[in-house]
Amino acid sequence: MAALCAPALLNAQSAAASATPAAATPAVPATPPKLIVAISVDQFSGDLFNEYRQHYIAGMKRMTQGAVFPRGYQSHAATETCPGHSTILTGSRPSRTGIIANTWFDLETARADKAVYCAEDESQPETTSEAYVASALHLKVPTLGGRMKAANPATRVVSVAGKDRAAIMMGGPTADQLWWWGGKGYVTLKGRVDNALVTQVNAGVAKMLNEDRPGMELPAECASRDFAVDIGAGKSVGTGRFARKAGDARAFRASPEQDAATLVLAAALIENMGLGKQSQTDIISIGLSANDYIGHTYGTEGAEMCIQQYSLDRELGAFFDRLDADGIDYEVMLTADHGGHDLPERHRQNAMPMEARIDPALEPRALNATLAAKTGLSGTLLYGDGPAGDMYLARTLSPAQRKKVADALMAIWKTHPQIQTVLTNAEIAATPSPSGPPESWSLIQEARASFYPGRSGDFLVMLKPRITPIADPTKGYVATHGSPWDLDRRVPILFWRKGLAGFEQPLGVETADIMPTLAATIGLSVPRGEIDGQCLDIIAGPEESCPK
Repeated sequence: MAALCAPALLNAQSAAASATPAAATPAVPATPPKLIVAISVDQFSGDLFNEYRQHYIAGMKRMTQGAVFPRGYQSHAATETCPGHSTILTGSRPSRTGIIANTWFDLETARADKAVYCAEDESQPETTSEAYVASALHLKVPTLGGRMKAANPATRVVSVAGKDRAAIMMGGPTADQLWWWGGKGYVTLKGRVDNALVTQVNAGVAKMLNEDRPGMELPAECASRDFAVDIGAGKSVGTGRFARKAGDARAFRASPEQDAATLVLAAALIENMGLGKQSQTDIISIGLSANDYIGHTYGTEGAEMCIQQYSLDRELGAFFDRLDADGIDYEVMLTADHGGHDLPERHRQNAMPMEARIDPALEPRALNATLAAKTGLSGTLLYGDGPAGDMYLARTLSPAQRKKVADALMAIWKTHPQIQTVLTNAEIAATPSPSGPPESWSLIQEARASFYPGRSGDFLVMLKPRITPIADPTKGYVATHGSPWDLDRRVPILFWRKGLAGFEQPLGVETADIMPTLAATIGLSVPRGEIDGQCLDIIAGPEESCPK
């Protein structure tokens, strides 16, 4: 691979598009790949994949020519970034990984707000769940890279992402190199040695970031999505082009530029470390986070997401071309940590008048005020990270007070028209771990797949379909994910390797199946009782890629 020039490669509108690869011949690779490339495209729903699939011509087109599982599932109820990434390379659901949410509450901690971020070490002094020291402390199971390194210490494990939680949950604590976007450049875990190559890439990113960015060109196929959607307070989304002023790192993060930068760093590390060039198999995981930031900031059905999908396809194509040029025998897996939902204002314009935003009265702060008025008790009685998900009763309550508060809460939740159901900790704990097709699971089975004793809340609140848990879109994000419904659970799972015959399996599978599937391709034995997933046979026809 030729030396990389970071500023040039970071141009998300590079004229060099990857040529569509020739269709794979019906052959079975005879040896294990030398490099596993595991890619997670944040908030890349099965719906988004199906919507743009016909338009892919480069990297994403290549992925559709391998083993395609369009109905993959992040099968658990907590469809957030940290839980989703924790399943991809561990073979386990959040009920085993311990990663039940992006943020949960530890009511025994001395922190005033009791919040704990999924990828932090809260024992570090003077930290909060927002100003934290990043760590893999909370991940309770090994990743594929960790298992590979345990079997062969020569294995190199690298993880690069736009978010710390993506890099950490896919790379795991034993990764040799672990990098994520830190706001002004790529950073790593506290105490790890700086990397001269990363410093060089960061310099290229900084140079680009300190220049004005003109708006990106709108592909012709995006014209039908190019209309403004009023979200109130004189603001609208839907017609953006990702123009930004010099130094605007927030705008950079929510644009195709960030994914381009992450792929540049990934390619540079592969070349610099010689990944895939030794006798053992190496692994690199790549978390592409721009898709998520764009979905939250602009929604999933506007011109912004359309530009992003064309850019994602192009940048992945250029990335694969660089690996091809270097002669690496690599296997790629691509999936997502969760799906996503467009903003209700655009849905209402496009044939979905029932779409709505959450009633602000269901936010934890509002509920605490209501509870105080109903019970006569003071202080924080209920902890939660939004109007849905895990909810925790204050530990300072006496048994009588606890019942009083719980009864008052249930009276509110059970009668509110936007709430589908509320499950108690005891109900979920008593439910057997789910099995069978993930598309057929009940809500309580999905909840059980997310349940981890000691971390999960006293209650799990689930909103009805098509309720967006953001009350005011003018003060931050306009759209989101996190529900137990298929629009957030369903993601594509794609495998590609040169010489692997393509096929499509439309039936549902889990992201927990990815790790044992990849492990099988390199002959790595994984005890069945240690994981939730099962190996998927990714060889078309009578040949078998899974161990007997």
